[in-house]
Amino acid sequence: MDKFEVNNLLDFYGPLLTDKQRDICDYYFREDYSLQEIAEIQGVSRSAVHDSVKRCIAELSAYEEKLHCFESYQKRMRLYEKIRKQANEEIGRLLDECIATETD
Repeated sequence: MDKFEVNNLLDFYGPLLTDKQRDICDYYFREDYSLQEIAEIQGVSRSAVHDSVKRCIAELSAYEEKLHCFESYQKRMRLYEKIRKQANEEIGRLLDECIATETD
């Protein structure tokens, strides 16, 4: 799983991780810190950070397998774009409102 995918899953399922897991994932996937840098910040070993990152990826993947929130979001966004191509100005405005609710 690449960093882009993990970042997307973090957007959906990050709140389900522990605070420490979320912090480590944010440092690693969003801030691009090295495992050693995170270990120093967290006061743990590099291998502990590595294990935590692997565990987080597994948990995020498991949540997506069960809940399909990100997959559903992607499908809705594709449909919104198809509708937008066929839409008039009023429908376009309503679509913008729908999309805004997806990202709140």
